Amino acid sequence: MVAETEWVRVRGMGRERFAGHLSDYLTGIGYAVERIESTEPAETRIVAKLVRMNPAIPEGGKELRFRLYPTSGGAAAGWVGPNAVPDAERGRFDRMVREIFAHLERAVLTESHATAKVTRAPDVRLPWESER
Repeated sequence: MVAETEWVRVRGMGRERFAGHLSDYLTGIGYAVERIESTEPAETRIVAKLVRMNPAIPEGGKELRFRLYPTSGGAAAGWVGPNAVPDAERGRFDRMVREIFAHLERAVLTESHATAKVTRAPDVRLPWESER
C-alpha cells in the first residue's frame, strides 16, 4: 500500500469537525461517505465512493480515500487515494481537487468566523503530480 501524502491542514479546528466538512462536501457532490474513527492512533479515515453521476468527477475519482489526524493546534488530511491518474484525466482531476480544497477553505472560514484557517500542506505534491 502506498503511504498517503499530507494534503491540507487546518489550524484552529479539530479533526472530527474538519472530517465533517470534508464528508459533507463529498456527500453533496454525489459520494457515499464512510467515516471510520479510531482512538489508537487518533485518526479518521474517509472512504468516498461515487454513487450519483456527476460530470465534474473524472473516471479515476470514483473512489477517494483520506486519513485525517490531529496536529498541534488543528488537524491534517492525508491523501490516501487514488495515487495514479491517467494523463487524459489529470486536468479534470486537478480541478476537482482544487474545488474540494476551496470548499473546505470557505466552510472552515465561515463556521469559525475566520478564526480557523485551511492551508495546503508544506511542499505538497499529490502522487500523480510527481509522475511527470
